[in-house]
Amino acid sequence: MSETNNGDHRSQSEPSRWERDLLNQMVMATVAENRRSRRWGIFFKLLTFGYLFLLLGVFLWGDKMQVAKSVVKEHTALIEVKGLISSETKASADNIVTGLRDAFEDKKTKGVILRMNTPGGSPVQSRYINREISRLREKYPKIPVYAVVADVCASGGYYIAVAADKIYADEGSLVGSIGVLINGFGFVDGMEELGIERRLLTAGDNKGILDPFSPLKDGDKQHIQQMLDQLHLQFIETVKEGRGDRLKIADYPELFSGLFWNGEEAKEMGLIDDFGSSSYVAREIIGAEEIVDFTPKEDVWERLARNIGAGAAEVLATFSGLGLGPNLR
Repeated sequence: MSETNNGDHRSQSEPSRWERDLLNQMVMATVAENRRSRRWGIFFKLLTFGYLFLLLGVFLWGDKMQVAKSVVKEHTALIEVKGLISSETKASADNIVTGLRDAFEDKKTKGVILRMNTPGGSPVQSRYINREISRLREKYPKIPVYAVVADVCASGGYYIAVAADKIYADEGSLVGSIGVLINGFGFVDGMEELGIERRLLTAGDNKGILDPFSPLKDGDKQHIQQMLDQLHLQFIETVKEGRGDRLKIADYPELFSGLFWNGEEAKEMGLIDDFGSSSYVAREIIGAEEIVDFTPKEDVWERLARNIGAGAAEVLATFSGLGLGPNLR
């Protein structure tokens, strides 16, 4: 009887030992896997920080290299006027004027190029830049200023360009659009069809002018048109002052109509002086082939945050399936 009991005892204990061994192996495997995961996690974190510091180093080193280049030898200073001209964009008067002053104050600057690639924008911002170019030209008479048109230099962009000594463009560039506009929408008829009543309360008879949900009054239209005409006259006078006798107004009465033309037509009309790129003007006209970019750059941290934010937005758009006042334009 005792032998049978001992045999049963062994048969019951052996599976228990096997289960414990299996459990121990599973625990050890889990611990090992967690260690590997932690190691990889630390590795990728270090890699990410290394990448961020590398980007920071590139930004800082690039800025230092630009400053160093401007000190070494005579050069042509370049300022980009790119995109919409507005107080909130890179082509704001604050940015462009800062770049212009830095370029003129650099003792190695032999000439300045404004590389234009803009459809226009704010008349106020454009006028600020135009006046500052005129002031700097008078203060530094030995440093010439040239506007070089890339794809387009229209409206507010041309308002800026006429302050330069000469304007160069490509035969295919678009130049002109000497005019002013203000636009909006009207929803009055649509609201009537939907049975929607507009309730607008104002203090001042004309405070609701250009309200898109109210009918456009003849008096309001006349007032806005008078204001636009005045801005247009200011634009025309600035162009005439900058271009002088080079403009063939008598031969082209539509010159100030708001139309724009290609480079070949613009040259015939006197809107530009000749054809050439920035490198051509630097090398052949200014005589300083080395070009140093004086366009103000964003703060390092702002650039880094913007790039990271843009990358995150692009990823989000990919996964979600989504795509991403008066104006001289």
